[in-house]
Amino acid sequence: MTASDQAPPPAGPAGGDSPDVPAQPAGRRRAPVRMTGRIVPTDSTHRVTTLELFFDLVFVFAFTQVTALVADDPTARGALRGLLLLAILWFAWMSYAWLGNQARADEGVLRAALIAAMMAMSAASLAVPEAWNDLPGGLDAPVVLALAIVVVRVEHLLVYAVAARGDAALLRQIVVAAVPVAVAAVLLVVGAFADGGTRTLIWLAALAVDYGGIFVTAGEGWRVHAPGYFSERHGLIVIVALGESVVALGAGAAAYPVSWAVLAMMALAIAVSATMWWLYFDVVALVAERILRRRTGAARSAMARDTYTYLHFLLVLGILTTALGIKKVAGYVADTTDHDLTDPVKGLAAVTLGLGPALYLIGVSSIRWRNVGKPNLPRLVVAVLLLAIIPALSRLPALAALGLVTVTMAGVTAFDDVRLAKARDVIRHHDGLAHLTPADLAEPVPQPRQEPGR
Repeated sequence: MTASDQAPPPAGPAGGDSPDVPAQPAGRRRAPVRMTGRIVPTDSTHRVTTLELFFDLVFVFAFTQVTALVADDPTARGALRGLLLLAILWFAWMSYAWLGNQARADEGVLRAALIAAMMAMSAASLAVPEAWNDLPGGLDAPVVLALAIVVVRVEHLLVYAVAARGDAALLRQIVVAAVPVAVAAVLLVVGAFADGGTRTLIWLAALAVDYGGIFVTAGEGWRVHAPGYFSERHGLIVIVALGESVVALGAGAAAYPVSWAVLAMMALAIAVSATMWWLYFDVVALVAERILRRRTGAARSAMARDTYTYLHFLLVLGILTTALGIKKVAGYVADTTDHDLTDPVKGLAAVTLGLGPALYLIGVSSIRWRNVGKPNLPRLVVAVLLLAIIPALSRLPALAALGLVTVTMAGVTAFDDVRLAKARDVIRHHDGLAHLTPADLAEPVPQPRQEPGR
């Protein structure tokens, strides 16, 4: 166990007001601390800071800019470009989640680093809509986008190295990880100077180097000191993405007069978002965190990488894809100047209404698979069903299509809630994994074990 894994000593009579600040003997004043260089290591009790939540809001704005990009180019090419940008942005966000696990994000040099990264990411966000179609006048948007992301990634590695001082294995791991990051950064900048399809190919290569390189070079040097923090950090980005999607939907509908159709659309949209919350936070998020706590060393780091770094991307992608479809439906329902409400909804709206929830269901099932060794088959079956009914959605009126998706998502949520009722009760109300093994969780209705004497 490293020093940062141990619980910090409690504050004494003249000690610090934070559990992360060691106590000082009575009568002795603490020496002044240079905040620009201060690093406060995390421990197993560390939780997400408010600065990180603020940081997440900037990233989610960038995510919603990507959905706007796809909405303006509702083609396969536009979808590929949106997926590419979202994956690049996700890896940048995820890097700071690992950094916040190593040291407190709201103290010293990390505080300054996060604020600087937010500034760079705001520049990247503004450039996203022009990533392939730079408007005349002003700066070259693709170059601004590439350079801003490079700044965010390079700053992350530099600060991570500072936060890892004293941990030789982690420092070596950061140096190794810097190689694919550097290659990806060069490809991003080079791609920014290319045109059209060439830019897409070069940025795809950058993405492959980034994701694949980190996976291949992953070693025992990475640390997950605070599994509760790691789970909470990723859960919050899911919640923020859900919230931002609702805000974007409401803002779009607010531009038109309130009608019964608009109210019905909003109710259905909230219901879909609620099922997404339920399917993840009710049990899946709890099990993922508790199993992560039970792992140690390299096994914990590998599970954190697979469950959170990679598989949670499917959740965010599913949320944003669904939001894009609902936003299209909102415009279709609210503005009927050139069509009737009984006309079928077509194109991007129909595709994303089925694809978004399907991706989300695949994501939550895959997380369960990684954690307990068995996927949630009903959710995978419904995901396939949602993909299969996309042609049917394109023949239905907008409200009917959204209603069908809502009923489908509510149905699988209710089915699992009943089917796994006993396991759910144990997990949520009886200390969950204290009595359950991964083998138990893989069963449809696991029986809780009783402690001796209980």
